[in-house]
Amino acid sequence: VCFTPGGLDCSISFVSHVLGKVCVHGRQKEILSVLVPRLTDLTKSDCIWQRICWRLVECVPDRWMEAVVLGFVQRAPGADVLSRLLGNLVVKNKKAQFVATQKMLLLQYGHTTAVLQNLLGYLALDSLRRALLIKVLKELLETWGSSSAVKHSPPEQQQYISKAILICLSHLKEPEIESCRQELLTSMMEGVKCHLDSNLPQIRRLGMIVAESISSKINTDGPVLKFQYEEDDEARELKSLLVQTPPFCVVPGPPDDENDKADAALPGELESNKKSHPAAPVKPEEESDAELDSDDDLIPYDMSEDKELKTKAPVYIRDCIEVLTGSEDVGKWEATVKALESVVRKNPAATREVSVELAKIVLHLEEKTCIEGFVELRQRAQVAILTTDPIPVAKYLTSQFYSLNYSLRQRVDILDVLVLAAQELSYPKSHGKTKHSDAQKPRIQLLPGSDSSKDWRRIVDERIKSKTRRFATGRSQVECASGPNEFNSVAGHFFFPLIQHFDRPLTTFDLLGEDHFVLGRLVHALAILMYLAVNTVAVTAMGKALLEFVWALRFHTDSYVRQGLLSCISSVLLSVPAERLLEDVTEELLEAQSWLGDVVEKDPDGDCRRLALQNLLLMENLQKKLKTGPS
Repeated sequence: VCFTPGGLDCSISFVSHVLGKVCVHGRQKEILSVLVPRLTDLTKSDCIWQRICWRLVECVPDRWMEAVVLGFVQRAPGADVLSRLLGNLVVKNKKAQFVATQKMLLLQYGHTTAVLQNLLGYLALDSLRRALLIKVLKELLETWGSSSAVKHSPPEQQQYISKAILICLSHLKEPEIESCRQELLTSMMEGVKCHLDSNLPQIRRLGMIVAESISSKINTDGPVLKFQYEEDDEARELKSLLVQTPPFCVVPGPPDDENDKADAALPGELESNKKSHPAAPVKPEEESDAELDSDDDLIPYDMSEDKELKTKAPVYIRDCIEVLTGSEDVGKWEATVKALESVVRKNPAATREVSVELAKIVLHLEEKTCIEGFVELRQRAQVAILTTDPIPVAKYLTSQFYSLNYSLRQRVDILDVLVLAAQELSYPKSHGKTKHSDAQKPRIQLLPGSDSSKDWRRIVDERIKSKTRRFATGRSQVECASGPNEFNSVAGHFFFPLIQHFDRPLTTFDLLGEDHFVLGRLVHALAILMYLAVNTVAVTAMGKALLEFVWALRFHTDSYVRQGLLSCISSVLLSVPAERLLEDVTEELLEAQSWLGDVVEKDPDGDCRRLALQNLLLMENLQKKLKTGPS
């Protein structure tokens, strides 16, 4: 029972029941789009209407409370309006408290940032509800710092939780931060470790941004954490949640136009502006004049005729090895690094004599000076060595991948070089620079001393083609470059050594343990090698071995590794002939098919579900193709 503005007693429980039933049957938008604006106007200055509105939502039965609370949070134009409409409902009603502090924040992740700001701002506006805000922040940080949650929850949910944490931090006051400073520090250290261990760049960056934000809150006077990551729109949006002014606070200051401009300024810009002012201190006029007078006596050197001394790069392979291993001349070393790829490609015979030795030198090559693009230069040189002498160099690199005393960076470099070299070997090489242009615009060129029948026939054909007029024909097709697949005879040397010892942990290297990032790169590299091996002799054996490898790792907890495993199945289905698939790897395909069905239904990662569905469609198309083939 409550009192109306007219002074009459009334009961609104029937209206509450109607509201709850309409909302739970999916008509939230229709009823609340009318009710919320009207109640917002009525409760602005009338406390009786506020009490009526509170009673309206408090009398909703628990079985319908979730739909009503969710509707109000989504439709309210701001946290202050939501506070007027709901009052302390989350304190009085356990069901409403569960929906607001648990379900909407920890069990769901599809709500917009504005909804999160409404909900958490509502919790922060009243002293009775601020205890719930602190509780929510601790539970969010516990989930954010859980390694199991980071591994098994989708990136969208982790981003949602990160936004909620940053909004909570923006509402904390100094005494509240002081009371839970140690808990915040512990949660930050645990959470940032879990996120930095992830193979997904998006997850790692989320951990960095949230850790920076927590550090800036708990260490206002001392040093704070600072990471290096790409500053894009998503990162700026996350940072703005921590520093933006809540919409219900009125901040005295300049006129509205200036306030808008100030709000639009980014935090990074503000910090840079603050730092830029003390960088140029104002000196007294006497001191600056004296300094200028003293500089007038110095006559600058004329350096207009100076030329940079360029060191001549070596042109022989043995000279390159000598410079890279023992020379102390920095200029000669830089010139050798820049020219190494071209020297290798110009001297294939000399390279084959020392290919393994040269590959070892380049693999362990470290940057002595600051050379622009050093990593790319080293990688291109390794690819050139591997493509020049594939079998011995591939044996050396694949054996070193599982050897001791290598950093993770070097192991990843080996995988990248193998993939790039396989790609280069599998593509046909164009012989002659003007072949493509000649195909588009034929010209007759008599080759001196050439009287073979092929040259004669080619000249005649080109002359006939240039003189012939054709009507109603399609586009003239340019002949694609063709040639033998050089990867055919060496595919096994690239592939099988990599797949042999993945389950043997070393002292400094454990693929199935903490080094799952390298495992993810290995799986993706195997998928690419399998795809490039199409039409090769060893493709069926490679496909069978790869399916067994996938089956052994199918339950890996890291989503990046699972994405690579699903890419491996796609490569097998695209590379191995359909007849060989059904004759030689039938059992493996049936096992993979049942696993793919589970991934589509249960995997938390959206990319994994998409890849699994794509593989199932590929399998279905192969079956249809085989059924319709004989007819």
